[in-house]
Amino acid sequence: MPAPKRYVGIDNDLNGGMTDTGKIIRDARAFGIIPEAETCEGWLVQGIEDLWARVDAESEKYGFRVGNFPDDLRDRYLAIQASALAQARAAGWDGEAELAGDE
Repeated sequence: MPAPKRYVGIDNDLNGGMTDTGKIIRDARAFGIIPEAETCEGWLVQGIEDLWARVDAESEKYGFRVGNFPDDLRDRYLAIQASALAQARAAGWDGEAELAGDE
């Protein structure tokens, strides 16, 4: 029986972490569900799914709209996203594939 698949961690993820799992992790950091230093490296799929459910429940409180976040949460969210974009671009990601649908 093969070992369960484990997540590589946002710092080792494809496209500089610009993946669906990376988005869940960044959102969880912004909401304070996990510490900002948590990469989720080694997590099982079930742990990532649980994290997604917790992020989804928190985001639902604001109608899934960043513009509805309280100022401090919005500022933290935007800072985390800006940092992630800079790191992903430094790793060679440019987002063009996603826009073109060539993921």
